[in-house]
Amino acid sequence: MSMIDVLIRVDAICKKYDKYDADKHRNGAAGDPFSRLYAAVDADIDAAIEKCERAATETNRAAAVALNADVRRTKARLMEEVVKLRKLAAKKVKGLSPEEAELRGDLVSALPHRIQSIPDGGGGGGVAADQNGGGNVRPGIKFDSSGLEFISEGLDTLKSLAEDMNEELNRQVPLMDEIDNKVDKANADLRKTNVRLKETVNQHTQSMNLIGSIIIPFSGITCSKIPRYI
Repeated sequence: MSMIDVLIRVDAICKKYDKYDADKHRNGAAGDPFSRLYAAVDADIDAAIEKCERAATETNRAAAVALNADVRRTKARLMEEVVKLRKLAAKKVKGLSPEEAELRGDLVSALPHRIQSIPDGGGGGGVAADQNGGGNVRPGIKFDSSGLEFISEGLDTLKSLAEDMNEELNRQVPLMDEIDNKVDKANADLRKTNVRLKETVNQHTQSMNLIGSIIIPFSGITCSKIPRYI
């Protein structure tokens, strides 16, 4: 077991029995900036670990990617807090013994390892820290392999849909051409029928006019030859 692991175990035990430490509460250590910030960082580490465990068991890939991305953002922010804690640990605090000051430095030194060891779904296993423990917190530098895999699957699905649509369009093109040909033929037949119908109507009208012109004179002649008996 390494020294860092020992410090982590000691820190966990101290937190477990912290509420029984009467001297600490009596001296008002809870109001110390280092204590407040360290407690907040420690709580955020626990929350990030819980979140990465949820991401590991999440069946929805999109939700898992979102959880892992949130964990990475939390880790980057915590690495920035480590720099602040290191500065606070280096300050002299009234009533703080040299042993306690040294313990603070050891606790801060163990934080980068605790933060980096949190799984975040990336291939690299976490955010790499620099010599000052600040970490690589610049956004957009580290790529998420699981997120890229999710995007790749989505693109493959879209590609398959596009290929299916293209195949269906190719199958529908001959049918559309056949429908166009039938419509053109029907329009031509309709025009021919209209022409024939118009000719028939004109012929019928002319025949009726001719019959009328013949009947009227004959009717006049017939009436004039009827004898009158008066």
